[in-house]
Parts: sequence; C-alpha cells; structure tokens
Amino acid sequence: MASSSEFDDPQPSTSTRKAVCPICDKWFPIANIEQHVDECLTMTHGNDGSPDEQQQQQPASNTPTSSQGPKRNFSIFERSPKPAKRGRNETAPAAPTVTSSAKAEQPIEITSLDTDDEEEPAASDSQNKKPKMMDPAPAARPAQSCPNATPESNVPLAERVRPSTIEEYVGQEQIIGQNTILRKLFEHDTIPSMILWGPPGCGKTTLANIIANRCKRNVGTLRFAKLSATMAGVAEVKEVVKVAKNESKFNRRTILFMDEIHRFNKQQQDIFLPHVESGTITLIGATTENPSFSLNSALLSRCRVIVLEKHTVDSMMRIMERALPEYKAVMVPASLNNNVPDLSKTSYVPRMLVHEETVRWLAETCDGDARIGLNSLQLALSSAAAPPPATNGRSFTDSLITVTLEDVREGLKKSHLLYDRKGDQHYDIISALHKSIRASDDNAALYWATRMVASGEDPRYICRRMVRMASEDIGLADANALQVATATLSAVQSVGLPEADCIIAQCAVYLARAPKSREVYEAYKRCRASIDGWKGPMPGVPLHLRNAPTKLMKDLRYGAGYNLLHKDESGLTYMPEGLEDENYFSE
Repeated sequence: MASSSEFDDPQPSTSTRKAVCPICDKWFPIANIEQHVDECLTMTHGNDGSPDEQQQQQPASNTPTSSQGPKRNFSIFERSPKPAKRGRNETAPAAPTVTSSAKAEQPIEITSLDTDDEEEPAASDSQNKKPKMMDPAPAARPAQSCPNATPESNVPLAERVRPSTIEEYVGQEQIIGQNTILRKLFEHDTIPSMILWGPPGCGKTTLANIIANRCKRNVGTLRFAKLSATMAGVAEVKEVVKVAKNESKFNRRTILFMDEIHRFNKQQQDIFLPHVESGTITLIGATTENPSFSLNSALLSRCRVIVLEKHTVDSMMRIMERALPEYKAVMVPASLNNNVPDLSKTSYVPRMLVHEETVRWLAETCDGDARIGLNSLQLALSSAAAPPPATNGRSFTDSLITVTLEDVREGLKKSHLLYDRKGDQHYDIISALHKSIRASDDNAALYWATRMVASGEDPRYICRRMVRMASEDIGLADANALQVATATLSAVQSVGLPEADCIIAQCAVYLARAPKSREVYEAYKRCRASIDGWKGPMPGVPLHLRNAPTKLMKDLRYGAGYNLLHKDESGLTYMPEGLEDENYFSE
C-alpha cells in the first residue's frame, strides 16, 4: 500500500478519472482503485489493533484533538467514525457513487461536487474539508421572545404588542365581545367564512393572527394559510387549495386569510367560489373598501361580512397602556406633580413616567387607528428615552424620565384625517353635508364642509354639490340661493385654496339658513316616473303646439289655433292627448 503521506496533498488536475476509497477516504485513479481497496482491507483486518488505534498513529496535524474524527480530502459521502467491516471479496465502487448495499450500512450526506478535475483546495484548508450537507431546511436560530426585545428593535411597536389570544383583543366589543355569536364560534373552533371590513388599524389583521395562533394549538384539525392580494395571485391561491384538498382527506380543515382581498378583481375572486362553497377552504378576507362595490356578489353570498369600527378613545388608551412596558414606562396621572408614584405593583423597574393626559392626547389624535397611535407612542418614547444617568447620590425617582404632554404635542401633530376621495368617506361626508343643509343645521353644515376641505377634497366638487342643493332643497323658496352657489363655484375656481376656504363655508351656511322648498324637485320626480313608466308609444305633440316653419307644415295645420293667452283663457290644452288631467304638483 502506498504511504499515506503520498495522498494527503490535493491531487493535481489531470484528465484521469478518479474515485474515492471507501476505507481511507482518499482519491486514486479508477484503474488502481480495486488493488488499493484490497490493500486497505488487508491492513485494516490484518493488524491486531482496531481501526481506532490505527487512526491514533496518524500525524498529529491530521487529528488536532483526540475526540475529532480523521480528516479526509474531498469526500462525496460521510462515514460513521467506525466503518462497518467488509469481506475481501467485496468490490469497491468504480466511481464516486453509492450502491444500495452501502446505503443500508451507513447514512449518506450528499454534497456538491465539481465534475471536472480542477485543482483541489490547498492543504492549509484541511480544517474546512468537511462537506456541506445539502439541507433544504437549515436549523433556525431560536427566536427571541418578546420580553427580550429591546426598545431599539426594528420591529414596529404595533407589531411587538399585537395580541395572540382572543382574551387580549381590545375593542370591537359588538362583534367579538363576551357572549357574542362570533366569540362563541371562535371558542369552539367553528370559524365561518367571512369578510372583515373596516378602516385601517381597527384590528382586522390582529384578529386573523389570533385565529392563526389558535390553529397552531390545534394543528391536528386546523391549518392556517396567509396570503396578501398585494403580492399573491391566482397561482398561489390554487397551490393553497391543492394542499387543502389533500389535508381534508385527513379531516384537517384549512383556513385561508387573504389580506387586502379587494385588490383582486372580480374575475380573480371567482377562484374562491367553488372551494368556499364545497368547504375545501374557510376564507377570511380583510378589506378597507366597501364589499358591496369591491367584491363579487357571489362571494358575498358565501361569506358573512363583519363590520369593524374605528377604535374609541377608551380602547386606544387601553391599547397604548399595554404597550408601555416595552419601553419600561409607567402611566401616571398628571395631577401627581412632584409626588412619588406607587411603583410597587409593576413587574419591572421603570425608566420613564408618562402622564395620562399625554397618552389620552395620542389616543384622540390617531383617528381611531391603533397602528398610528402605537407608532406615535413609539416616536414619543424613543425621543424621550436616554441612557440611564449615573446615580451619584441621586434617588431613584429623580433618575426617572418624565414624558409630559408639552414634550410631544409639537413633535407629533395630527397630520392626517381618514379620507378617501374615491371611497366611502368621500360619499359619506358629502351626504352628511347635504342632509345638514336640508335640515337647516348651519352648525353641522359648517362642520362637514370644513372637514372635507381639511381632508383634501377637491373644493370644486364641494361647490358643484352645493349648486345641486340650492336647486333641490331650496328651489323657489329662495331664488338667490342658486345664484349664491354658482357664484361660489366661480369664485373658488378663480382663487383656489387656501383663499377659497371661507367662501365655501359662507355658501354652506347661507344654504343651511335659507328657506326650503322641494316642490319643484318632487314634481320633477313624479313627472319622470310617469314618462319612464309609460306603456306603448309616447304620445305626440298636439298640432296647435307644433312648430310650422314651412308652408307644408302649415298646410298640415301645424300650429293652427295657437294663441298667446293664459291657459285659463286660451281654451287650449298643453298636455299630450290622454294626459290632460295629469298634475305633477299634487300627489
């Protein structure tokens, strides 16, 4: 047998094919591999010493520690420390492949291998020669628990304090509170297909995460899949359905949460219909758009629409108070002044004191959006946080950082109102303005008009709607109202915002205080209904009312008998034949 040092170094690049010896894990030309394997087996079984004893006789450079196994060069499979004994008549493999008998004897770890005989790595890298196992799922690092998360973490505060159980869920008591139907269904894991409809930050995604955590605790019967219509398409939905069909054979139900489901067009939404109806999947969709307009009517008939409202100030206070421990902060009344608060009930050593009025102000300015409220709280606490000062003779209470309302009022001004110029808020607020003017509530009319201007609505749109209000609801009771509205529209188009804000307010208040008359509008609706409901051909214009610009028309008696007298004196009828007694101004 050739000396071991002869083959310790990497082999030069040649065109000769080589194979690895399964006994000593070294490379030899294929033509000499059988002879070498026989010599290896003879040396292994001919000596009295065990293979472990022979390994100890190798140079110390190859075995840095006594517990470390023998190093090998460029192996394509890894052997156990004590290789199984083989008979001499067993033939060694002719190529770097593994036979079925070898698979039965030892576990195999496959690694990548270059097919061409390139020069092997240098011998100085011998400590890195262990092949990398091609594992499709490498071991994950243990996740940090929430208590270990630092305030400087990149994870937003809204995500860090997201509830994981239904008991921790805050708000929406009307649909998920105690003794509600939906709460009872959740507790019995009987989750129906539903569409969660509500404004941003009202708890739709949080509710879905609670359902996902519940599925993890009941992994034998429930499976949760989460997709977002902003990133996924029909192909991803089909893949979920494919897996769900297989899971249903083992009585395992699949719940699919589709966030921003309104981003799917109505043709794409058809992919859910057969699978929701057959029970293959339970669909939970989340949307900020009105489902009546953005979702399929067929899909709505298969899902229950759950309407979530904005968070109240009280619920926002509870949400933000629960987030204070993330920054080791405690909420205290502002009336405490310089008195020492009672911190004996806190489970941690506080670093900051936050006045209650500060948290309430944040809750009032976030417009019911929990995500905005928590992110604003995070900014306020992060800006106030500082490394703990040295306590050289200072008391514990003196070292606490106090966050007051004045500290955050200027830095966190209210910067937005929930308003979508193409969504429900657009139509809801203009409807409120119209009905306030109709009811002669000048205070409410001023509020809704100002709110639309502050939300960024097109001022010309507000003026066009007030022109309509002047005719529909005021009408002949004040003919000047229509002139005021049209003048307002012209003025707004001339000067624009912000100069036009008081012009819009003046018109809204004028229309609200003007006398009201819907006589013309109601008569118009009755006349339109009569025309739309007419059966048969429309009646012709009476001959005496027709125009006669030519001699032929005059010969046909067009306009014959017409006079300029009042209807009570002319003796003529001005309605079509058959409608002479119709009066649209009386019901």
